[in-house]
Amino acid sequence: MKNLPKLLFVSILGGALTLGSYKMFFEEETSAGLPPVSNTETKVIPANYSGNIYGTNADFTEAAENTVNGVVHVKNVAVFKGPRTMRDLIQGNHSGGKALQGAGSGVIISPDGYIVTNNHVIREANEVEVTLNNNKTYTAEIIGTDESSDIALLKIDAEDLDYIPFGDSNNVKLGEWVLAVGNPFNLKSTVTAGIISATARDLNAYDATPQSFIQTDAAINPGNSGGALVNINGELVGINTAITSQTGSYVGYAFAVPSNNTRKIVEDIMEYGDVQKGILGIRGASVNARAVEELGLKTSQGVLVAEVTEGSGAQKAGLKKGDIIRKLDNININKFSDLTGYINSKRPNDEIEVIFLREGREREAKVTLTKFETYTIEPIKIEVSNASQEELQALNVENGVRIHRTLSPRLPAKELVGTIITAIDNKDVSSVNDVERIFRNKDLSEDIVITIVDRNGQKQRMVWR
Repeated sequence: MKNLPKLLFVSILGGALTLGSYKMFFEEETSAGLPPVSNTETKVIPANYSGNIYGTNADFTEAAENTVNGVVHVKNVAVFKGPRTMRDLIQGNHSGGKALQGAGSGVIISPDGYIVTNNHVIREANEVEVTLNNNKTYTAEIIGTDESSDIALLKIDAEDLDYIPFGDSNNVKLGEWVLAVGNPFNLKSTVTAGIISATARDLNAYDATPQSFIQTDAAINPGNSGGALVNINGELVGINTAITSQTGSYVGYAFAVPSNNTRKIVEDIMEYGDVQKGILGIRGASVNARAVEELGLKTSQGVLVAEVTEGSGAQKAGLKKGDIIRKLDNININKFSDLTGYINSKRPNDEIEVIFLREGREREAKVTLTKFETYTIEPIKIEVSNASQEELQALNVENGVRIHRTLSPRLPAKELVGTIITAIDNKDVSSVNDVERIFRNKDLSEDIVITIVDRNGQKQRMVWR
């Protein structure tokens, strides 16, 4: 019992030392390592962030419901008179009939029945049938087409139709959600979702008129052609036109004609009967690494002017060879298809603001677009345009028209585009009006003889029978 006070004192002292050690080594160390509460709030992003982020929770239901009734099924129908097959001939069936040549989609753009589709959907059709989402079928009239942009305008006799309003395709952004609405594989009213993968995409480097597609990864398959590409507000931003695929089906690369270009084509057809093409009046190419190195350029993006057409709006505004175009009306121009895509949404006599670099200094000019005149020699599938004086002098010829584009895959576009036709049926030609005059009075059952001067200045004669 005599040792009890000593044991009690030792126990109390041990407990005090233990508690003190805990306070010293644990509590103080822990509180020193945690940030103050006031700082925590400024570093954490709220879960209900309301900025311009669509995220994966974007709601497509309203856009789908608002657009699915504005997309139709378009059928390219061939009408036959008399027997179609040997069986019909043997069985005495001479009544003829109809046969489906192809099918695609279309977009209603007005309540009174105007419909946009692809030209390739209705090409060579004897009759076009349109089926609405409510299963009503109409025979459509072809109002007009533009083969170069692959756009066609149809009209059905109907009223109070659901339609899709045009959006501004210049405002689409990379990564923006879009819906593709159409009839792939004859599956009516199919909606798929994706994003904008690229803008001003050119698929044909050898075409004299560079294309300018919107690229998307929304699933587009055969039958979607002519259908709608819409944003999440249900506005039309493109007409689905093509896919890039080794199999012919969707692999993640799909392309649409921008809505601004489509709208301009449609309005031209309705007002003028054909497409009014305006030109800036330059020939050029995208700035690339080789040009930067060889010419000592101070920018790696834009359109390098290689030639200014005599008498064009560009020449009158003071643009010169070597200028680098960077903007058109505040639209950034990083490559040639950016430029042509924007110009194709304009008309002759429209004035645009051009921002360009000359000797490293930024300059500005107001350019009035001039009319681009072409003529299609339909029997041989060649489109010609007026040749500039510089082009004629370069080949040492006094007259001729330029082969602007080939319209048949059988023709060697790479070799023909840019060559000069100096005569047709031994008659000299100096303009597209001369070519049109010759074919207006020509018996197309006769041979067509064309004299061509190639890029090496060699004269050739080509005969189409």
